[in-house]
Amino acid sequence: MFSPFSRRGVAAVLAATGLVLVSATPALAYPPVETVHTERVQAGPYGITVGFSVWPLRAMQSLDFTFTPDDGITGKRGTVTMTGPDGHAHRTRMARHPRKREVWGMDTVALPAEGGWKFTFAVEGPAGRGEGVTKDIQVLPQPGPPMALSWSIGTIPLWALIALLAVAWRRTRGIVPEGV
Repeated sequence: MFSPFSRRGVAAVLAATGLVLVSATPALAYPPVETVHTERVQAGPYGITVGFSVWPLRAMQSLDFTFTPDDGITGKRGTVTMTGPDGHAHRTRMARHPRKREVWGMDTVALPAEGGWKFTFAVEGPAGRGEGVTKDIQVLPQPGPPMALSWSIGTIPLWALIALLAVAWRRTRGIVPEGV
């Protein structure tokens, strides 16, 4: 019989604990942010480097954005407004990037439409308030097949499971266990 207090049991518990701790480290869970393209924006007295983890940008493709003021983010706060080709704008407060804590940024964001996008930055800090706008950032069409086709293909296993359950239910519906 297996006893958790035997040598074998202690070794098994330690091995299991070690595996859990090694697999739970954040560094192994998320790859570092790689910036493959940058744009410069002058927001009043603040120079900002806007970094993209994917270039060229494509609609509906997840990427990381980093926003790095020339002299760091300490003592500053700001917002970024992303305006799409249809004129619809989304404003968000700039916060530390979840994996690159020394800069502002957004993790795994997908721009929903192709066309020209504009990023407007408003920064407040020791040198006062400043605003800046990126030039026209072109977003290409979504990679791969259209979204409706992707979802249709992706739901084939679900429909197959529903069909399998329906057939199984019909075949076993009239079976009554003995003794009932």
